[in-house]
Amino acid sequence: MNPIQSTVFMALQTNDDTRPIIEALQRDNPAAVVHRLPAMVKIDAPGRLVLRRSTVEEILGTAWDLQAINLNLISLSGNVDETEDEMVLHWNR
Repeated sequence: MNPIQSTVFMALQTNDDTRPIIEALQRDNPAAVVHRLPAMVKIDAPGRLVLRRSTVEEILGTAWDLQAINLNLISLSGNVDETEDEMVLHWNR
């Protein structure tokens, strides 16, 4: 597989709403690399990146709707599989 296609990413605005999302992504994806840029955070992961609603809720200490990510999502790369409990970015193999 092409190494460029094996990496997925999610880019989010940098603000108070995305801090728990970024923390959740780091917790649930130990191989992910976080790039902090002015006004944006880009999270790269080899092959697969998962965002779990339960992890964000644990960090926030309150209920969280996974669809709320769309308010601060700048871009992503990969195929998206989404339920009300998680969003997974991956490349088909």
